[in-house]
Amino acid sequence: MREFVFTLAYDSGTNAVADVLSAAPDTRIRSLSCHVSAKHLWRVDHITGSETVRDDIVAAVTDGDYYPDCLARRDCEADWQTQVLDESGDTLVIYSYWTRTPSCMSIPHLALEHFGDGLIFETTWTERQYEWRVIVPGSPEFSTFHDDLTAEIADTTGVEIRRITNSPASPKHDIDEQKPALSPEQDAALRAAVDAGYYQSPRAAEAYELADRLGIPGSTFAYRLRRAEAQLALAYADTGRSDTANDDSG
Repeated sequence: MREFVFTLAYDSGTNAVADVLSAAPDTRIRSLSCHVSAKHLWRVDHITGSETVRDDIVAAVTDGDYYPDCLARRDCEADWQTQVLDESGDTLVIYSYWTRTPSCMSIPHLALEHFGDGLIFETTWTERQYEWRVIVPGSPEFSTFHDDLTAEIADTTGVEIRRITNSPASPKHDIDEQKPALSPEQDAALRAAVDAGYYQSPRAAEAYELADRLGIPGSTFAYRLRRAEAQLALAYADTGRSDTANDDSG
């Protein structure tokens, strides 16, 4: 697999979210998951910062003339929805779902067109710097993708390449390298549990409290959390078996 890391730097007035973040240097948006199909984009994002700034970001995502990830920078008449999944302390978790129209384009959709399925996206947005990390199966070339991306956003910003590597640099036992494909709902439940101290001893929060924060029934939260835990456990066990099989130490 190959990794492509690049940054977009939006000028003033070209992206509503960037305008909000530029006035709040301590605020950050980090993707917890980002998935794409030919006609849809859905993602879960973790926002840290003051309550006022978080509310402004949600408003910018919800009420803008176009979805913030749309590269077209015009009203594409696309439908999207944003829902707050969790809010506690200085953090906010939001879920967004975008239905694409023929005139819409996004980085995940452009990557899907160039590289096909099996892509992993990670994003971090601070001030006007929107960094994307795209992991692609196989050994593709990125030059055509880079050229098409540059052409799509030429009116508002440029693309700064940070690195291109043949495989993501991570520790040998980093479970993220074998990261299971959690659904957005499972991902949100697991993140909420970790952030709230559910796995501490003693527990800082109970399952029913987390369900209330997410606005879902307790049974639904428990099911999503169990499914997420099961997939992580299986991925960890598979990694351990693989490492043992490759160990020649006797």
